Amino acid sequence: MPPAPMRVPANTARELRDSAANPASLLAAFALESLIEEAQLTPKPALVDRRGSGAHRDLDLARMLRSAHALEPTFAALARATRGQRPSAALRSELAALGRAGERAMMEATDGSNAHRGAIWIIGLLVAGATIAHDTERAWQPRSICAYGARIACFPDYAAPLLPADSNGARVRQRYGVGGARREAQDGFPHVIEHGLPALEAARRRGHGENAARIDALLAIMVSLDDTCLLHRAGRPALETAQRGAREVLACGGSASLAGRAALYRLDRRLVAMNASPGGAADLLAATLFIDKLVRYGTGRSPDEWSI
Repeated sequence: MPPAPMRVPANTARELRDSAANPASLLAAFALESLIEEAQLTPKPALVDRRGSGAHRDLDLARMLRSAHALEPTFAALARATRGQRPSAALRSELAALGRAGERAMMEATDGSNAHRGAIWIIGLLVAGATIAHDTERAWQPRSICAYGARIACFPDYAAPLLPADSNGARVRQRYGVGGARREAQDGFPHVIEHGLPALEAARRRGHGENAARIDALLAIMVSLDDTCLLHRAGRPALETAQRGAREVLACGGSASLAGRAALYRLDRRLVAMNASPGGAADLLAATLFIDKLVRYGTGRSPDEWSI
């Protein structure tokens, strides 16, 4: 089954084909759509979806969707700020300031719940990377987008506020020796390039529906990701349960198969019982969907082919 069509304003699509056009609106629309699709994807193990809140007590689908919509202006601002620039410490600091403003908008939209802090960092860098790739290559290739985003992430943010040494992220990275979202970005988003996108395409080639293909992409990311969300909430046992369970679903034929779907529900129950959810993998799935949209858009289909 082919991927679901995407909603793109026809005038924006036409403008983007002019190499001088600013793609900020389109990139922000794709970022928003990716966050919405990840949130609505069902069933996901212990994550917010159409069934409920999973292992989360302070999040639900309505909050996730409000957060996503609140962030669209931030993604557009990130693209505009990157236009005509190259990776540098100055750009890194400028984007970080915009990201922190986006985080405040997110927290206001969700009544103080952290729905997309990791996604602001990950997808924000990919929006910037896509902007530079559009400027310099007039094309959107996954490795180029991720490489530009990684180069930005490797610069220090001199304007960053000091974080307490005992913050959740700092404690997890120190205790378990993992790099988290920062290392994922600096390494060029390997779980998007080497796991998420290949799994998505492989499931599509096997004729799986788009919903199952996206769940399988999430599981492929989970298999090898040292997910700091799992580690923070329930330590190594949760991470090992998630990785082992994701591997089991894929070994059974993926979420499109009866055995795979049964294994997926078992994994969901286990993680919910541990009060742990793979939030880092969910952010990387949204990033995978974002890159996938850019690649599909780059095939040059007529704007009339893009619909809800």
